[in-house]
Amino acid sequence: MTATSTEPRHWNIGLVGYGEVGRILAEDLRKQDVKIAAYDIKLRSDQAGGALRDHAATHGVALTTSHADLAAQSDFIVSAVTASQAVPVAEACAGAVKQGAWFLDFNSASPGAKQRAADLIDGKGGRYVEGAVMTSIPPYRIKVPLLLGGAGAATLAPLLVELGFDAKVASQELGVASAVKMCRSVMIKGMEAMVIEAFTTARAYGVEDAVLASMKETFPGIDWEKQGAYFFQRVIEHGRRRSEEVREVAETVREAGLTPWSAQGTAERQAFIADLADEGLFGAKGTEAFARSTDWRVEADRILGAVKKG
Repeated sequence: MTATSTEPRHWNIGLVGYGEVGRILAEDLRKQDVKIAAYDIKLRSDQAGGALRDHAATHGVALTTSHADLAAQSDFIVSAVTASQAVPVAEACAGAVKQGAWFLDFNSASPGAKQRAADLIDGKGGRYVEGAVMTSIPPYRIKVPLLLGGAGAATLAPLLVELGFDAKVASQELGVASAVKMCRSVMIKGMEAMVIEAFTTARAYGVEDAVLASMKETFPGIDWEKQGAYFFQRVIEHGRRRSEEVREVAETVREAGLTPWSAQGTAERQAFIADLADEGLFGAKGTEAFARSTDWRVEADRILGAVKKG
């Protein structure tokens, strides 16, 4: 069965990146008895790779040994890696991509990066489509709002809908869907960074209650205690990926001719939290308690303690 088939449940689907996003997609697609293979560079690590291998075995996902191995057997490839790897992954898959195979780039990369990735895949006979994920994936899973872009977007969209995706065409012009995602991220990822910075600083001065009361008065529709805890959780858990995404956001701003002062600061704050998480400040990664505190003050105190020690 080739990728030109109009029966996507008969496709061999390959996932490049078997992190949170890849595993969610694998679980939801395997429930439909779709054949799934996956590759992740973490499979080379005994410690990190062990958890991925266990998940794959549980859900019936075949693991491959390389990008090329995955591409050679896939009718439809989803690239869901860190933003900085969007173009390298396309390059690694391009040489082995099947003629007419779809390549859906899920990554939060700039319009320019998406164009470079498309040139690599299309140049070898594949069919590149950009995908812009418009909100956090876990609550929605496979039905997360997804904007598609590129010449093949209108053809691929109904096939993805059949697989359970909530896919809509943004434009036949490559880069438009990515621009929507990147501009949104200036705000959303920036809010995460600002909340962590503002709340932690307020905690240091002992004025957090007054600050939150003032914010509630200005924005009465937002539960800032709950929202703050959620932002801390997400950045602690995914700060590394977010920092790389926001560096792509900054590149998007540069491509428009502006200096990305806000995006640059957001990337640095996200990376700062990621560094602390890597050092074990917030507990052991991979445990149920990691990045799940419902009280942002607990995490803010840890950050302040680390700053004082430094």
